[in-house]
Amino acid sequence: MDLNTLWFILIGVLFSGFFLLEGFDYGVGILLPFVGKQDEERRLAINAIGPFWDGNEVWMLTAGGALFAAFPHWYATLFSGFYLALVLMLFALIVRGVAFEFRSQLAASRWRTTWDTLLFIGSLVPALLWGVAVGNLVRGVPIDAQMNFTGNLLTLLNPFALLAGVLFVLLFSLHGALFLSLKTTGPVLERAQQIAARLWLPTLLVAAGWILWTFAAGGIKVVALLAAVIAAVALAAVRLWAGQRAGRAFLLTSVTIVSATVMVFAMLFPNVMISTTNPAWSLTIYTAASSPYTLRVMTIVAVIFVPIVLLYQVWTYRVFRQRLTAGDLHY
Repeated sequence: MDLNTLWFILIGVLFSGFFLLEGFDYGVGILLPFVGKQDEERRLAINAIGPFWDGNEVWMLTAGGALFAAFPHWYATLFSGFYLALVLMLFALIVRGVAFEFRSQLAASRWRTTWDTLLFIGSLVPALLWGVAVGNLVRGVPIDAQMNFTGNLLTLLNPFALLAGVLFVLLFSLHGALFLSLKTTGPVLERAQQIAARLWLPTLLVAAGWILWTFAAGGIKVVALLAAVIAAVALAAVRLWAGQRAGRAFLLTSVTIVSATVMVFAMLFPNVMISTTNPAWSLTIYTAASSPYTLRVMTIVAVIFVPIVLLYQVWTYRVFRQRLTAGDLHY
């Protein structure tokens, strides 16, 4: 395995970790108006992800940094072509982060309701746009011979990519509902379990439809097919444990998210961005990569620091592993 392939895999691992961990963060934010009818109930749901959400976003920052350093042409084409969508996502993430900090600064009901609404929007929009971005990576986008994106925002908002966006919203919402089933008590727990029981079927149907559309539109690879089957089976099995065994159901949605990410990267390889204008103009792990020296230095740095980050994150989840009750609330 050469370093180009290694870093393609590592970036896939980083995005898998990001979607896995940030997925339930987004899901809890999307479900906030539905699991919390009172201020204390919404606060309980927010507290469930309070110790984790900003740490989970580090996976996105690390993946973006690795993308910039290892495959600068991929980074340049992706971020310039998806510029408007990414700016909208960034604005939503800023609003979301501010909402976490500001919503409890005043006791006024309207103040807290406003920030809860912004937290909902700041979770829904990124989940949708990440799905749209992934859908366009699989489908391909117009790229010229100079590696420039030649489309516009409407080019990205095609039915295939929008269906991927809907899938991300449903899957993250299901993931978040199961996370709340593990971390909360009382009415929030009951509503989260009810939502999980209702979401699994539409999520499975949309996932199956998108996977079939994906394979109908392009070549099927063994790894991608295996990952898709694992994702579909795991998602279907959520129904067995969504009620009383939320831990197993949460593990299955985790397997689904990771398998779906593996499927996307397996279908792309050795491309990193597919050109619909001319397949010969597609960006590959070789045409989009940095110099061999840069990749060697990055590999050394990754070997040293990635285990440290993983150990810290495991420690964080262990420390805050207990369920939350109404008695744990404080403003």
